[in-house]
Amino acid sequence: MELILWRHAEAEDGTPDSGRKLTAKGRRQAAALAKWLRKRLPPDAQVLASPAMRCQQTASALGAAFETEEDIAVGASAAQLLKAVGWPAADGTVVVVGHQPTLGRVAALLLAEEKAEWNIKKGAVWWLSCRRRPGRPSVTLRAVIGPDLA
Repeated sequence: MELILWRHAEAEDGTPDSGRKLTAKGRRQAAALAKWLRKRLPPDAQVLASPAMRCQQTASALGAAFETEEDIAVGASAAQLLKAVGWPAADGTVVVVGHQPTLGRVAALLLAEEKAEWNIKKGAVWWLSCRRRPGRPSVTLRAVIGPDLA
């Protein structure tokens, strides 16, 4: 399984939190990462986005169909997100457009096998790969890229 954690791009301040839109900078960030991802994603990649407006807009930058997933909304736990994507048993590639601190917690849990508060920069992508091995899954970090490097 390939799991791509994509933090939403920069968003406006305001309330309600779920309605916050991307700023002009955020739209540029989303477009840059979407261009980088399009070159690398398989055609059958599944894209899941939080229902928050900023995640919906970030996911839309890919120009591909995506599903809205309540289990990756603001405040979701790492366990909720992993269950929503079928980790580690699912086949294929799943892109998750979500939020901090959930994405950072998922990265820490999968890469360091511990509960920790890792920070994923706004608009950035962390690409993790899971290979099934006897005993437990083997997780590899394939790429980390921020919008300024895409």
